[in-house]
Formats: sequence, C-alpha cells, structure tokens
Amino acid sequence: MTAKHTNRPLVLIALVISMFMAAIEGTIVATAMPNIVADLGGFALYSWVFSGFLLMQAVTTMIYGKLADLFGRKPIFLIGVIIFLIGSILCGLAPTMTLLVLFRLIQGVGAGAIHPIVTTIVGDMYTVKERAKVQGYLASVWGISSVIGPLLGGVIVQFIDWAWIFWMNIPLGIIGLIGVYRYFHEHIDKEKKSIDYLGSSLFFIAISALVIVFVQAGTNWAWTSTETISFLVLFVFSMIGFLVQQKRTKSPMMPLYLWRNKLIVIANIATLLSGMILLGLSSFLPTYVQGVMEQPAIVAGFTLSTISIGWPIAATLAGHLVLKIGFRVTALIGGGALLVGTFLFFLLDAQNGPVYAGISSFIVGIGMGLTSTTFIVSIQSSVNWNMRGIATSLNMFMRIIGSAVGASLLGGILNAQMKQFFRGNGEDLEVANTDMLLNEGLRQQIPTETLHIIQEGLNYALHHVYTGLFIIGVLTFAILLLFPKMD
Repeated sequence: MTAKHTNRPLVLIALVISMFMAAIEGTIVATAMPNIVADLGGFALYSWVFSGFLLMQAVTTMIYGKLADLFGRKPIFLIGVIIFLIGSILCGLAPTMTLLVLFRLIQGVGAGAIHPIVTTIVGDMYTVKERAKVQGYLASVWGISSVIGPLLGGVIVQFIDWAWIFWMNIPLGIIGLIGVYRYFHEHIDKEKKSIDYLGSSLFFIAISALVIVFVQAGTNWAWTSTETISFLVLFVFSMIGFLVQQKRTKSPMMPLYLWRNKLIVIANIATLLSGMILLGLSSFLPTYVQGVMEQPAIVAGFTLSTISIGWPIAATLAGHLVLKIGFRVTALIGGGALLVGTFLFFLLDAQNGPVYAGISSFIVGIGMGLTSTTFIVSIQSSVNWNMRGIATSLNMFMRIIGSAVGASLLGGILNAQMKQFFRGNGEDLEVANTDMLLNEGLRQQIPTETLHIIQEGLNYALHHVYTGLFIIGVLTFAILLLFPKMD
C-alpha cells in the first residue's frame, strides 16, 4: 500500500482559512461589545470577554505544541478547531455575560492550538526556501484580519445580530477541518508516548496566575493588594515546581535545553518585547487621537490600521530577504524599523496630526512583519521535526505574554502619570474623566478650562507611555544585535 501524499495547495488554503478564523476573533468582538453589553448586561465583566480568551490561549499554546510533537500535527489541529467551534456556537447562544466569558474560555482553549500548529504544519510541508515565503503569507493573515475584523463586526452588528460574529466561524472551521483531515498526511513514530501531566498542570497554574495578575492588577486590584500578592506567590511557586519537573522528567513539556540555543533565546526575547510594543500601540493610540487630537473614531482607526498594512507587506518581503541577505540582517532591519517607529511616537505631538501617527504605525508594522517571519523560519530551521512544534509554540507564547505584560505595564504608567498630573495641577479630577474626551457629545459639555486640563493630562501621561515604547524599541534592537548568523 503506497503512502498517501499531502496536497499542499489545498492544505495551505485550509490552514490560511483556519488561521484567519482564529485571528479575526481577537478584533471582531471589540466592535460588537457595546451591543452585547446592551443585550446581556454585566458591564463589570467587559474586559474578561477579551482577557479570558487571551488567558486560555496563553496557557494552552505550549501544551498543544508539545502534544503535536508527540502525536502529530493533524490530530491536535483537528481537536483544537473542534473545541474552538464548540466555544463559538456556545458564545452565540450565551444568555448572560458570565456564560459568555465561560464560553470565551472554551474558545481560547481551541485557539491555543490553531496558530502554533498551523505554523508548524507549514514548517513541515515546505523546504526552508519555500517556507520563508509561505510563512510571510501566513503572517499577512494576521494583518488583514485586524483591518477586516472591526469593519466586519460593525456590519454584522448593524445588519444581522451580534451572535453571528461567533457563528460565522462555523463554515470557516468546517473548511479547515475537511482540508487538513483529507489532504494532509504525516508520518508519526509508533513508539510509546509519555505526557508530562505534572509539568503541564504546573505550567497551566503558573501562567494562569500571571495573566490574571496582568489583567486585574492596577485596575480592579491594587498592586500591593492581598489578591495580587497571592497570585504572584502562586505563580512563583508553580513556576519553580514546573522547572524542577522539567529537569527530572524523561519527556518534558518544555525541554530546557531549548533555552541553550542562542538563536531561540534572542528571537523569543525580541518577540516578547515586540509583543509589548504592538499591544501598547493598539491599546493607547486611538485614545490619543480621539482624546488629545479631537479626531473622530474612524480617523483613530486609520492611524492604527496602518500597522496592519505595513505588517503583511513586510512579512511577504521578509520571505524573499532571508534567502538573499540572511536571517540576521533581515532581523536587524526589522528591529531598526521598530526602533524608528517607536522613536517617532516618542516625538508625537497633537500638532503632528493623525497622518504622522499613521505613518509611524506603518513603520512599526514593517518592523513587526520583518521580525515575526524571520524569527519563525529561523527557529523552525534550527530544530528537528520532533522539537519544531514546541519551539514554534514557545515563540507564539512569548508574544502573547509580551502583549499581556505590555498592556499591564503601559496601562499602569498611563494611570499613574495622569494622577500625578492632576494632583500637581491641584485639580480634583479622576482618570475616569478622560472617558468623556472619547465621546464627542460629552466632550462639548465639558467647560473649556477643564477640557484643556484633562487633555493636557492625557497628553502628558501618553507621552510617558510612548517614552516607555521607545525604550522597549531600543531594547529590541539591542537584543537583535546578538542574533547569530545561521546562513
């Protein structure tokens, strides 16, 4: 009986559709949230609709990567997509906000498999020369989905019903399932597999505790509160237990020797830092454009969407560059773009206008596209098949953690600097007053003098946030100077 051959074009189409489905879910929900809250209530749980999805994606990504190395990519991918679709169906049926958050957790468990396994399957199907270009196309999916997501979400909410932002995943997921099930064939070793259950459990607990701290501390909890300290202690002890377990078990979930590979270490640290830059801009640029520049939401959206234009262009270009000038030089050009982009934000002023902000975002997008593709392809080229899943997932995991750290750290800087500004100016204002700046109707009701002070406070605080982004940009470039040659 002859071995079945993988139909690469059909499998790639199925993978791209699956990745688009998981990627768009992160942005499409944002537009629908006001309608969802109006329907279900539970505004206090608003942030957990996003955070719950991120949390489960973060804690399961690396577990799936290890399982894919043990049992093959195909079964783990299929399980992940099925869980994601179950979560999507339930989200659309959710009668309360509490249940919506619970069903988003299920969706996140499924999403944790899709991105890393899709990237790993591409690493398996294509040679290094082909892989560089195809990974660039995959990276473009994320850029395109972040542009289409909010727009599509708005259309669905306005003309159909918010439940369809979840139910639209069903046909996409079914296409992905059929494509991979029927046309992707892989050879898997028949030797007995052992799973590091204790290590996986400790890792799950540690990362859950850490992400909960990032989500809650500084907003719902004080950094010195009993809850924050308790979860940090839980994280530390669980992580120590996890590392001890990885050293002693025969089949570790995350082989620690991966961290002895200089290329993987540099790429992962740079990925963590670039994740902080990306979420820092996504979280705070629209607030600056609407609140300080007094531009409408559509203009604010434009200034951010240029990241999503620069990213796919650079990701596709990176596929060609790594073959011509090598991984190290391509990574350094990407790091240079992140440095220039964050420096332009450091210089951002209300007088610069939204076009300046849009150009700065575009340059950051170029940096993200060049680095992300270069990191994935170089990591996959530096490890064997049986390590490719976990090595790829580790890189994805670092970006998710970087995003969570960035949102928490830069959000903390914003709140602290605004409080300091208001106190320094002797004003009895709260950070919450800035909400009024983002609503044109309410903004016109604020007395001119008070409006000016709130805007100055927001400008002052966001300048510190952009200073933080620039420092992260400098660190990213400095780290990439150590990126080893592997041509």
